[in-house]
Amino acid sequence: MKTVEKANSPTILVATGTTVLRVGGDAEIDPTDRTAARPGVEIGARRPSCLAADPRPGGPAWCGTEDGGLFRSDDGGRTWRAAGLAGQHVTAVAVSPARPDRVWAGTEPSAVWRSDDAGGDWKRADGLLDLPSSPEWSFPPKPETHHVRWIACHPADPDRAWFAIEAGALVSTTDGGRTWRERVPGGPYDTHELAIHPAEPDLLRVAAGDGYFESGDGGRTWASHEAGLEVTYLRSVAVSPADPSVVVVSASSRPRTAYVAGHADGRLFRRAGAGAWEWIRTGWPEPPYTIAPLLAADPVTGGLLAADERGVHRSRDAGRSWERIAKYPADAKVDRLRGLVVWW
Repeated sequence: MKTVEKANSPTILVATGTTVLRVGGDAEIDPTDRTAARPGVEIGARRPSCLAADPRPGGPAWCGTEDGGLFRSDDGGRTWRAAGLAGQHVTAVAVSPARPDRVWAGTEPSAVWRSDDAGGDWKRADGLLDLPSSPEWSFPPKPETHHVRWIACHPADPDRAWFAIEAGALVSTTDGGRTWRERVPGGPYDTHELAIHPAEPDLLRVAAGDGYFESGDGGRTWASHEAGLEVTYLRSVAVSPADPSVVVVSASSRPRTAYVAGHADGRLFRRAGAGAWEWIRTGWPEPPYTIAPLLAADPVTGGLLAADERGVHRSRDAGRSWERIAKYPADAKVDRLRGLVVWW
């Protein structure tokens, strides 16, 4: 029987445009150990596109790729193996906290796939393209197509999940993908990420190309709270594990300055409760010449993580201040980032 390594401290996985990097749990550890899929498959050659991690200690991590389907790691990203959807352009992947053997994947063109045995078997969820809004879905750089940008799972109900279509809709299911709920008026159009705190499972926070959105009723109604946001093209969102009233987003002035190093003006904003957004500068360069960072909650330490082209950063005070905890390897080309997760 294969022994699964369990983390004594969290391991951070960062997907770039060419590979997946690992950062050890200690703040002093530099991420010099690149990951590779086995046997004989370099994830870098498959162009990583998204990441997810099982919420259980020692559970698998998942990496979607642009042309090679889905890969799975059982040792915190040290090694990877093919795990289905071969040949698919996987654009999103998520693991249900309520049923960790249930894994969702989204692809381009937009399709949703579900596995109930941790990637052993995959079934396509039908009916997504039957939604009335689907003829309007279109990804601006490639207007002939669209894709599933993000998947968010309900913390307690494995049949409930939300799916962001880039661009055009945030849709959902309450029955494991057998039927679909259409986008709602006033909701986000260009959802990039959706964050949920387990203590408040019906409170949805969305970072979207068309701004910041919040729903307190599981997505039936939405409100946009943008007081204090100086720029409103939002890329990533995370809720403080220690304080569910605190949310952090990354933002930029437009798409190109959110994603491409050297052309970036990304920055972080923090909101506590019903207050206004505050531009977070402590621990970040001024002026803000980084990509809009990817964000992730760290359930192990109760902190928050961020990744930009300079490295990986951590906040221990619910996003008020940040410190860089790791640089990338000297020979790693990190001009675009595709995913950030915590494995433990």
